[in-house]
Amino acid sequence: MTPLFQPPPEVVAFLFVKKFVYLEVLALLALLRVIGGRGIARWPALVTLVMAASGIFTTFAPALGLNQGPLYTNAARLMAGNGGMSALLVPSAVFLICSITPRARWRWIDVVHIVMLSGLIGLWWWVS
Repeated sequence: MTPLFQPPPEVVAFLFVKKFVYLEVLALLALLRVIGGRGIARWPALVTLVMAASGIFTTFAPALGLNQGPLYTNAARLMAGNGGMSALLVPSAVFLICSITPRARWRWIDVVHIVMLSGLIGLWWWVS
């Protein structure tokens, strides 16, 4: 018998990945694409990197004592929209543009991103 207030492990995994893993890995992949990409593939990766870095800053700003002011308030409101999923899916959709651009090097980055996005959507579906 499970205790009343103990969430299932899938819910805990989803919340942990959504809050502390997804944007960080996406920012790392975007940084790798900015460094190693060529031509037009760099621009969506740069936009994704800025969006992911903003989300990471918003997540960790309260721990650093930087949670005052209108910039943080607006960013936190955006991060909370749609249960926090829009802040993850929008940068990911922008990063998907890199996968269809010609001459983008290091296609393994696209594979990792698609697997990561599929895992996030799968967990989201499972806990919904």
